[in-house]
Amino acid sequence: MFYDIFSALCSSKGIKPGAAAEACGINRSNVSLWKSKGYTPRSDALNAIADYFDVSVDYLLGNEEKPAAPKDDELYKDELIAFYGEVKENLDAQDIEDLKTFMRMKAEIKKNRLEKK
Repeated sequence: MFYDIFSALCSSKGIKPGAAAEACGINRSNVSLWKSKGYTPRSDALNAIADYFDVSVDYLLGNEEKPAAPKDDELYKDELIAFYGEVKENLDAQDIEDLKTFMRMKAEIKKNRLEKK
């Protein structure tokens, strides 16, 4: 059960399970044990994974039906991934604010051009 939830979270974030484990400070080889043997990570690893995906440990263990709602920054990162692939891994809050400002400016410029026609 744990691996299915972990795998779904990885898919939704656009990252491979091994890379997600590594980002959490967990050896990639553990992912195979989770998948093939049905093992569940130790509590420290569960906490790291929960923090990485911004969900609760209970959600990872299948005790909750849905993960916590993403933070606003995460929503913007998820929208940006559609345009830039895995760019969200390299963006911080200031980068997101800069991109939102740029998009507002671009929309305003386009609006002004259309009004002049």
